Amino acid sequence: MTNTTTIKPEDVKRLREATGAGIMDCKRALEETGGDYDKAVLWLREKGLSTAAKKAGRAAREGLITSYIHHGSRLGVLLELNCETDFVARTDDFQQLARDIAMQIAGMAPQWVSREDVPAEVVEEQRRLFAVDAERDGRPADRVPMIVEGKLNKWYEAVCLLEQPFRDSDRKISDLITEKVALLGENIRVARFARMAVGESAADADGDQAA
Repeated sequence: MTNTTTIKPEDVKRLREATGAGIMDCKRALEETGGDYDKAVLWLREKGLSTAAKKAGRAAREGLITSYIHHGSRLGVLLELNCETDFVARTDDFQQLARDIAMQIAGMAPQWVSREDVPAEVVEEQRRLFAVDAERDGRPADRVPMIVEGKLNKWYEAVCLLEQPFRDSDRKISDLITEKVALLGENIRVARFARMAVGESAADADGDQAA
């Protein structure tokens, strides 16, 4: 494909600072999208998804355990975030990712890491409740299964860390991790977390979930 768009060095620099991608990747992203910054960000994100998929099966046995204590010391989070090497675990990018995720857990109170971690009986109970709601609302019987699946997906976004939007953006926590996988070149995964709040019982908290 012939591309006549002139790519300015300052645009490449801006994109690199925003995404952490390499200079040549940023230049190519801008070329492929006709110099459109927002589309270039999406292009890099999609490229990152491809990179992350290739690394997803690799063992991640290094990493760190980080903590976040909210102001007033009435709410705290412990998080284990894994990567492949101690070198990456000590980078500022990895440690910032761990802090961002810990703060997400503190603020949004997910119960599980991913939808695969939700017990089957809990999912079936939610399906049953959503079906009852749909039938009570008078929805046609043939549309109830589709309505239930739609509500179930929204429920996953509330209770599963990786499904949650990051800081009210269109990026999910899984997207945030994927971007760091592309940047750092290693598989990264959330191993487990625990969220504790003063006055909250152990049964209510139930936040120590493994991926």
